Amino acid sequence: MTTVSTDPGLAIAPGSRSFGPATALVCRECGQRYQLGARYACDQCFGPLEVGYDFSGGPSGAVTRQQIEAGPPSIWWYASLLLVPADAADRPVDLSPGWTRLHRADHLGAALGMRRLWVKDDSGNPTHSFKDRVVAVALTAAHTLGLQTVACASTGNLAGAVAAAAARAGMRSVVLIPDDLEDGKTVNAAVYGGTLVAIEGNYDDVNRLCSEVAFEHEDWGFVNVTLRPFYAEGSKTVGYEVAEQLGWRLPEQIVSPIASGSLLTKVDKAWRELAALGLVEGTPYRVFGAQATGCSPVSQAFAAGHEIVKPVKPNTIAKSLAIGNPADGPYALDVVRRTGGAIADVSDDEVVEGIRLLAETEGIFAETAGGVTVAVLRKLLALGLADPDAETVVLNTGDGLKTLDAVSGVVGPSATIRPTLDAFRAAGLGQTPEAGQQ
Repeated sequence: MTTVSTDPGLAIAPGSRSFGPATALVCRECGQRYQLGARYACDQCFGPLEVGYDFSGGPSGAVTRQQIEAGPPSIWWYASLLLVPADAADRPVDLSPGWTRLHRADHLGAALGMRRLWVKDDSGNPTHSFKDRVVAVALTAAHTLGLQTVACASTGNLAGAVAAAAARAGMRSVVLIPDDLEDGKTVNAAVYGGTLVAIEGNYDDVNRLCSEVAFEHEDWGFVNVTLRPFYAEGSKTVGYEVAEQLGWRLPEQIVSPIASGSLLTKVDKAWRELAALGLVEGTPYRVFGAQATGCSPVSQAFAAGHEIVKPVKPNTIAKSLAIGNPADGPYALDVVRRTGGAIADVSDDEVVEGIRLLAETEGIFAETAGGVTVAVLRKLLALGLADPDAETVVLNTGDGLKTLDAVSGVVGPSATIRPTLDAFRAAGLGQTPEAGQQ
């Protein structure tokens, strides 16, 4: 049996309930346990750490649906399943992310030949991406640990989420991004007044530098480095919400984009937790992963039957997924294989087609990552890997207004005319389209 390491540093004292049901950090490789604090790797095997819980120790015993439903309409609805202070007043003021819509996608389903399709649309979060969820949990951990500066390496969405949440919480932010990031995401990160640093290189260069800076500034909370175990837990709330919005049940299939791989693995963790607690029936489900071909190390490993993910140099318009050395890649492979799913990748042209298809059928303008998931779902169906009759959820993780460059060259005005009725008529704009035409 492993013991809880109690090394000095930024940590919560053993036995403290300051993190609610969270009890320890647990190595995902060897099982070594550490007290909760700002650390992310195991001293014994260098494996990544994640949060372990005891859901039976609350004042009312095990977590119930009634207990959950008494919470606020945000990710803190699930406070009893997250690492949070027992008293909400001990949390920093945040942007209250979460509870985004689960959109029934009948028109997209018809276009793809599917009977029951849903889109979990996280573009409705405060900074228009699912990263608001993970940041809220990471900043809560930082606040509990007494940290006043939060930092991150980002492909874009995380940058804006950290800067905005830090501004709201009265904390300082230091955000590092690649210098070729989309303008929409750069502006979205800069407008909140924190420190924004553009790095000459790709995300993996940025992340490497961020890790080096973290060792020199131990009084900063690096949300996706030193606070990564806490940060990653925020992704579970996507899985919690999907299950509850479906009437406390699990879908048969889900398609998730893969950047680091954390979102995919944490949705699976959420569903396993809900089943273990008896909050949902533990019905079988299949998890599918989606990548862009220009940065598809996990998809390549899956196709080759490998357990190790070989790093690649990103070259894709889907920059929010452009992580060439994904930290959770091997664990994403494990989840997909365990559930009988698959991982596929699509070209940049197919990404654009996916964005347009979702917009034209459901009125949802997704960023490039959303185009990846839709296009990969279409590919999985064509290959016979996904079941068109199974109830399926597709994750859209961000707003298309952040990645306008991806579609600005392929969509535009239907016509440009003079401001006269004759010109309108001459262009045929008043004609009713024939059936089946747009």
